[in-house]
Amino acid sequence: MTPEMLLTMIVLAFVIFLFVSEWVRVDVVGIMMMVILPLIGLVTPKEAFIGFSSNAVVSIIAVIIIGAGLDKTGIMNKVASPIIKLAGKSEKRIITFIAGTVGIISSMMQNIGAAALFLPAAQRIAKRTGVPISRILMPMGFCAIIGGTLTLVGASPTILLNDLMILNGEKLKPFGLFTQTPIGICLLAAAIIYFAFFGKYILPSGSGQSDKGISDLLMEAYTGLESIFELSVPQNFSPQSLVQLAIREKYLVTVVAIAKDKKKEKILVPRSSDIIEGGDTIAIVGKKRNVEILAKELGFTIKDGLEVFAEELAKTNAGLAETIITPRSELIGKTLSEIKFKELYGVTPLALLKNNKVFYSGLTNIRLAMGDTLLLFGPWEKFHILKSRPQPRPLAFASPLEGEILKPHKAKWAVFWLALALAQIIFFKVKLSVALMSGALGMVITGVLTVDEAYRSVDWMTVFLLAGLIPLGIAFEKTGTASYIAHKVLELIGQPSPIVLLTVIGIMTSFFTLVISNVGATVLLVPLCMNMAVMAGGDPRMAALVVGLSASNTFVLPTHQVNALIMRPGGYRTIDYAKAGTIMTILFLVVELGVLYFFYGIQ
Repeated sequence: MTPEMLLTMIVLAFVIFLFVSEWVRVDVVGIMMMVILPLIGLVTPKEAFIGFSSNAVVSIIAVIIIGAGLDKTGIMNKVASPIIKLAGKSEKRIITFIAGTVGIISSMMQNIGAAALFLPAAQRIAKRTGVPISRILMPMGFCAIIGGTLTLVGASPTILLNDLMILNGEKLKPFGLFTQTPIGICLLAAAIIYFAFFGKYILPSGSGQSDKGISDLLMEAYTGLESIFELSVPQNFSPQSLVQLAIREKYLVTVVAIAKDKKKEKILVPRSSDIIEGGDTIAIVGKKRNVEILAKELGFTIKDGLEVFAEELAKTNAGLAETIITPRSELIGKTLSEIKFKELYGVTPLALLKNNKVFYSGLTNIRLAMGDTLLLFGPWEKFHILKSRPQPRPLAFASPLEGEILKPHKAKWAVFWLALALAQIIFFKVKLSVALMSGALGMVITGVLTVDEAYRSVDWMTVFLLAGLIPLGIAFEKTGTASYIAHKVLELIGQPSPIVLLTVIGIMTSFFTLVISNVGATVLLVPLCMNMAVMAGGDPRMAALVVGLSASNTFVLPTHQVNALIMRPGGYRTIDYAKAGTIMTILFLVVELGVLYFFYGIQ
């Protein structure tokens, strides 16, 4: 072992220590590698920063922008809706549908692309169903990686296999597109079952303060509120207006939406004159105890969750905002009823904070003064319109807005640029980064996103993490450390049986993909392992296949592009990957080798 190899191993141990201890944030670890490696001479300064121009990192930036464009036009809402309809609020079914869908998509396109494109949809599903995002993203990410094993073109390592299978100057029989599919199907099924039944034990709950939206925090801050409830009105109910029912005054709750059964229409900002009649469905914001009293006295039925208003009142489309009456507001000295507040702004007042006292009823008759605080409920679009009004604005927002104004009229452009990017990759063999960046550029040029929105959509923590780990992989290969470890392992195992050899190859490949790129591990190990298989009397093609498949067995650290992508949105720590990924790694190897043993006849 040379001094450079020893130094490389020390740096690797230091990186793993930083990941596990979380002494600094993971992207800072990446930046440290860009500085330390050239200073100690393991890579050149040019190689230290080559990660920023790498195909993988540029592709991630581009595909995140494309995903943001699809989300901005409301396409991801349409993707999320059928999954929610099928899965309901069952965590197991949601994990199964999302992870399975992304895994299948990943079989025909780069796994990072599949994960990034589906990330906005997964986030919307989490918000709408109340399932913690941390319970969804890791299964989705792991299955995106595993999906690459379904076909020969699903991941870079298996794409390379046929070109690398040269033994003694002769090319071996190439693999077909679906040669590995039985193994991939079993791996994907095992991962989905693993997370569906054991996810609640191994995944973080995501119930911390950071995972709560502004609407959730406001709902907690106002003690007279608790949640949104959907109630059905019996067919024999005598028609009455909201003012006649006096729901707010009697029960301290607010009707925020009415679905008219007979007219097949929905009123999202009900006025006091609106009529409630038999067969209608209403949505109410308030305390559960008060809603239960209302339902009992009026004969209404409380539903388990939002059904009729599942789309319109989903957290992604509507919510709470806290506003303050400004010094030059047109509302000063007037009541809400005098200015017809609901008709004017398209939102519903829930509470008024005046002189340190909170009012939940009688709001429409209280004269407003400068500094009064109004808690409002309504579609995010209406809040953004109100916020963008020219000065002097009647209301100032005291809380950030969660939602945004969607651009459904740009949906065709968004789909066009995605299709164009994919067509370049599939049919014209354009380099992944160039094809995806052309799609991202098209999103900006045609106004799907502004350039500032494109910049804001990129998770730069992920970019710096991956860009910083690429030079560590270069150091591993450049100093000969990777080759040295591989040779030593193969020397130690001697002359094992074919299945034992494949087990060792699978374990070794799984380790290398944590510290160097999966492509680098494949290029390094395929020739070595094929020769070792011949010496052990095994099939060199199977040895190469195990290397190609095991290059996707990278779950223990957030070093894979997909793991890095979901780390920040999921609120994961390195220990979360180690906890879920260690079992997944073992399961991957057991299933992979089990299928080879029972179905491919490797003894």
